Amino acid sequence: MIDCFDIGGTYIRHGRLKPDGTIAEEARIKTPAGDWPAFVAAVASCLKGSEKAPVSVSLAGAYDRRTGLAKVANIPSLTGRRAEADLAAALERPVRITNDADCFALAEALQGAGRGKANVFAIILGSGVGGGLVIDGKLVTGHGGIAGEWGHGPVIDPTAGGTIEGIPPFPCGCGLTNCVDAAGSARGLKRIHATLFDEALSARDITDGWQDGERKTGRTVEIYATLLSRALAMAVNLTGADIVPVGGGLSNEAALIALIDEKTRELTLADYTDPLVVPGAHAGDGGLVGAGIAGRLAFGG
Repeated sequence: MIDCFDIGGTYIRHGRLKPDGTIAEEARIKTPAGDWPAFVAAVASCLKGSEKAPVSVSLAGAYDRRTGLAKVANIPSLTGRRAEADLAAALERPVRITNDADCFALAEALQGAGRGKANVFAIILGSGVGGGLVIDGKLVTGHGGIAGEWGHGPVIDPTAGGTIEGIPPFPCGCGLTNCVDAAGSARGLKRIHATLFDEALSARDITDGWQDGERKTGRTVEIYATLLSRALAMAVNLTGADIVPVGGGLSNEAALIALIDEKTRELTLADYTDPLVVPGAHAGDGGLVGAGIAGRLAFGG
């Protein structure tokens, strides 16, 4: 048995990997983000009765396996720590930490929308933008664990070619400007609308208005999908992806994902006759499922 966690800035979710490979959520508790002892206590509270089983964690943040250091913006108590080693020492059991987007990619490649595909580039479109790459069933992490992280690094000027007007450079939390994360996340969708129309709407209100034929929200969605598809097409060309499963809150917007798919396939070098960008099969539980897969690969069982 392996204890699996999906740890984000808001919640810690816990489940146990069963011998048949299935996993189900058993607990959900608030994340004590700013206090290390409280964080350890919260994780430990889920482990009662597990008989020192190994722990596999899907973590919403950067984790560099070379140095062992974590950088988690929403969980300050983990930033700068040797998170895997420190947590293993505190819990007195083996611990494996994997980035949440990488866990989602594993879940989709091996048990989801990408099953049977050789090259799966899975992306997150939620409060942020992330990604993970699985080739021939193996997770590609790269230098510093950054492989697949297409959400950061400046993108092409959104006004290039005159096709998009009125969108200024957006600062990103990583310290750069014009990152995909700044404009391509759910937060970015809201930011684009507010910039264009000086109107604060939720991402759901924007996509609902667009599907109802409303002019302003329609313009917002068109610009959002255009910006995102330009960056995603480049990522697809670089990775040679066979399929791009989508997780995160925006993955529930089927019409929006279909629009992004259409625009992306117009820009890729390779021809894709079937849908390329698709809603993930594990959009809601990819963290736990992926943690289970990562744990099985690390610890066996």
